[in-house]
Amino acid sequence: MNLIFSPDDYDAKGQLRLPLAFWAILLLQARTWVLFVMAGASRQQGASLLELFYPDSHAFWLGLGSGIPAALGLLLTGYRQRFPRLWQSWRWVLMLTLAGMLLLQVFTLWQGEQASPLSILFTGFDLLALAWLGLNGRLRACFDPASNGG
Repeated sequence: MNLIFSPDDYDAKGQLRLPLAFWAILLLQARTWVLFVMAGASRQQGASLLELFYPDSHAFWLGLGSGIPAALGLLLTGYRQRFPRLWQSWRWVLMLTLAGMLLLQVFTLWQGEQASPLSILFTGFDLLALAWLGLNGRLRACFDPASNGG
């Protein structure tokens, strides 16, 4: 399937602009990092904020680890032309990370742990994000070096 884009879909460097939903997915995947930064900014209430979302410190560290690919993806967006092979594979890295997070959530539910409404909500968002990363033609074109001036 060949998608046709208008000249407005490209930036000044000739790269296809990343969709807004892609940035939202990166923030969703790096949500523990975002919360960590927010807690650091609010020194007086930072610890209580972290305990509210992550009562188990193991889950917090797991969230930080699973957010690393998204944080690196945020940095990598500025280097799409410089590292085209790395950029081209990064969509798969993000998809594998999301799949791993979903499998971990299913495993914890299977072990009999109680799921909070917030974790169910984020699991649903992760599932939608995984589907969008895999199926959106515009995003696939953004990861194709031929569509990015390369």
